[in-house]
Amino acid sequence: MDAKIKLKVQGLTNSQIKSGAYALILSEKGPRRIPIIMGISEAQSIAIALEGIQTPRPLTHDLFVHFSKALKIRLLEVLICRFEDGIYYSEMVFAEGKHEIRIDSRTSDAVAIALRMKCDIYTYESIMQKCGIVLEEGNITEEGDVLFSQKPDSGEIDDMHKLHEWLRLLQKSEIEERMEKVIEEENYELAKIFKEELLRREKEEGDL
Repeated sequence: MDAKIKLKVQGLTNSQIKSGAYALILSEKGPRRIPIIMGISEAQSIAIALEGIQTPRPLTHDLFVHFSKALKIRLLEVLICRFEDGIYYSEMVFAEGKHEIRIDSRTSDAVAIALRMKCDIYTYESIMQKCGIVLEEGNITEEGDVLFSQKPDSGEIDDMHKLHEWLRLLQKSEIEERMEKVIEEENYELAKIFKEELLRREKEEGDL
């Protein structure tokens, strides 16, 4: 059975892969974390929830929370349940009386609402194994939290097609070395792309 892994929001950072976007970093109690790319409005909503800022008028996610509470519908958990073609898919699990209701949701929306309703966020072990970026032991505290360092400005990569073409020209050992380097720089988006290329090659080798 695919075990569920509890996640916490580690923070937001400017996307180094897509101009004008942000990366939400989710981490387990351990060395792995996953970056989720989102737009500025979703990132702003999550940042407001993280900082506990009260806006003059409710945002869309606030309105959803007020609506749920008015109908006495509880959000039990958010589950990042699938990863396909570079996209994370999530479910919001609600309880209305004795009934459980599962609603498909964008992960960014689900996280923004989970933070407001103070419920847990989970994913499956299989997704962590596939998408999780593993940090070096020196960057992790005894409690399992991740230590942040100043991230260098390594620029943005806008042409993903050229990036993937370039990756196909590299040896496996070169990709592994580059992945270690970008992890040290806390560029988890690029590390995820390197890992996906390694997984693609493993799959091709397995199909031979």
